Amino acid sequence: MADTALYDQFYSCLIAQERRSPLTAETYRTEVRCFLGWLAQEGLELGLVDSSGLSRYLDKRRKLDHIDSRSAAKAISALRSFFRFAVGESIRADNPAAVLEMPRRPLRLPEVLSRETVERLLNTVNSETPLGLRDRTIFELIYSAGLRVSEAVSLDLRDLELPDPAAPGSGGIARVKGKGNKERLVIFGDVAAFWLRRYLKESRPGLVKHRHSRALFVGRSGKRLSRKGIWKNYARFTSLAGTSSHLHALRHSFATELLSGGADLRSVQALLGHSDLATTQIYTHVDVSLLRESHRKFLPRLGKEAAWRETEP
Repeated sequence: MADTALYDQFYSCLIAQERRSPLTAETYRTEVRCFLGWLAQEGLELGLVDSSGLSRYLDKRRKLDHIDSRSAAKAISALRSFFRFAVGESIRADNPAAVLEMPRRPLRLPEVLSRETVERLLNTVNSETPLGLRDRTIFELIYSAGLRVSEAVSLDLRDLELPDPAAPGSGGIARVKGKGNKERLVIFGDVAAFWLRRYLKESRPGLVKHRHSRALFVGRSGKRLSRKGIWKNYARFTSLAGTSSHLHALRHSFATELLSGGADLRSVQALLGHSDLATTQIYTHVDVSLLRESHRKFLPRLGKEAAWRETEP
């Protein structure tokens, strides 16, 4: 089977049979393209390569491409899926990637922004221009609903349920498609609803012009806005706000504020679209770290006394 046909068939299998999202399927296809290129360089055959060969490939990716443990885990997942596909297509009889061990990921606390920092960042956006109004609306919605960037850009007009502006306090609802194409309902507040109304009335019609587009957020051409476009704009605004953070920090801040306000873990899990509660529990560690920071800030003397006692003979 020619490589191009193999990539395309593998991609179709990921979407139709494994029910992966288009973004994950494209990531896996890219990884397999890299792997097959390595096989050709090494003079190895797809039907004969074993687990030790896969380990050598991953070592090469770590040393030459400088991938971290998270990227290595994605590469292993891609290889496992690809060899399952290869077995199903009778290209080979076994899955050598099944015995590869997933790298341990270090516990990294999510980046969380204070409310003051979020407000300062959002206020740097010039909402008096069509593109600025669009960007402010995107960031407000991501922060208010805890969306992933991919979920925000995939929203269509029909996915929104905006509340009546005469009935404040009810917030709005959006239907989003998360990882694994799983749909869920998310809730956003009055502030995000206010910006969405402004964007839909003042900005989007001029961007779309006479084109027909079902996408909620569009670019200058009237086509659906890309994730890279949002990331680029967010980086510019963080620089203007005098801070440095990733766009995903808005989602992290959403989850942390919910837990700090007393929301139960299961509710936060449902709002974030996590399939595993353990993924949501990382935010409880963030909460503890914030408590420690407050302890050091407001009780510095107590901290010094504790340190002094520890050094006493």
